[in-house]
Amino acid sequence: MTLDFDKLFAARLHAARARPYLATALFALHPVESRLVPTMAVDRHWRCYVSPAFVAQTSVEELAGVWVHEVSHLLRDHHGRSDRVASERGLTGPGERLRMNIAADCEINDDVYGDGLTRPKDAVRPETLGLPNGELMEDYLRQFRLGPHTQGLVWLDCGSGADGLEREWDLGPEGANGLSDQERDAVRFRVAQGITGRPGDVPKGWRRWAEEAFHPPQPWRELLGAAVRSAVSGPGVGEDYTYGRPSRRSAGLPGVILPSLRRKPPRVCVVIDTSGSVSDAELGSALVEVAAIVRAVGGRRDLVSVLSCDAAARVVQPLCAAEGITLMGGGGTDLRAGVAKALRTRPRPDVIVILTDGQTPWPDARPACRTVVGRFTRDRAARSWDENDPDYVPDAPPDWARVVDIG
Repeated sequence: MTLDFDKLFAARLHAARARPYLATALFALHPVESRLVPTMAVDRHWRCYVSPAFVAQTSVEELAGVWVHEVSHLLRDHHGRSDRVASERGLTGPGERLRMNIAADCEINDDVYGDGLTRPKDAVRPETLGLPNGELMEDYLRQFRLGPHTQGLVWLDCGSGADGLEREWDLGPEGANGLSDQERDAVRFRVAQGITGRPGDVPKGWRRWAEEAFHPPQPWRELLGAAVRSAVSGPGVGEDYTYGRPSRRSAGLPGVILPSLRRKPPRVCVVIDTSGSVSDAELGSALVEVAAIVRAVGGRRDLVSVLSCDAAARVVQPLCAAEGITLMGGGGTDLRAGVAKALRTRPRPDVIVILTDGQTPWPDARPACRTVVGRFTRDRAARSWDENDPDYVPDAPPDWARVVDIG
């Protein structure tokens, strides 16, 4: 049996008409005939491996849904995310990769079908495993394990593009018709543009993806998280003496009880520059970084507070959710007031994180706690530090601050 390309391409056209914002990605996929693939599968180089028998026994409407499903794995970078999760959590072996494939399918299938796309009868959905809709692959991975309830899913194989594990049918990076890194990024960007251009017609999961595609994870985010973790784990941070657990040295001093040194959860105060020189996009990025800082301290939102500051410090807000933070300002800039107010808060922070464009005076002396500066970077041509002096460049942050440039 040979592959019926006419039927396969008719299904792709049907998928593009049903999901026009995904058309660029659908037509970027290069189909490869393979009898080793159970149904359809993708690799990380944007090749789609297709079983001739599967195409022959599947309707055009269902094939269209499979096209959208497979390209969704690539657009959402499930292979790269699976590699990172496997590295972070020590997950190895084909069984864990199958679990990642199932979790990735749950992320996709909760909203990919309907409105012109037929749902295959064996499609994996979150409710199949008793899980909620609308979550990410990483969240689903924490909520289920392989067992009797997943025995019917052992056939599932969306390829290395879904879980990062290479297959015997993969053509590899040197094979024909693969996309380069730059071409893949261009496809994602075009799709994200199409989604943001028609927000009322796009499911919530795709809108969330498009927003993240325009603000992709950058090395600076890892650097900022590492800087915060380094600050909160340094000697003296969050440490205090307690008699709740006597010191072991008490054994050498009969009749004397010595306190022990106990590490308490560190507190972080985030000072956000809300002056007129900071754009709305940069303020939005600052709120994203607040969420990343919460993750850096173990997800304890009660340990993070936020302070708006332009030329004057505003009210210190305990963090409930990033969406609920009110940022006030719009005037000049003097973050010295923000740092001083952060140091006066009670309980006192162990770490101060300053998110700013850098156009501010800096304290002359090192604050009495560790300090991390996240600085918004801008193109030289796009800078508008001072309309009356186009050559003006603000002072660099002092040497005592750990500085991370935010892209």
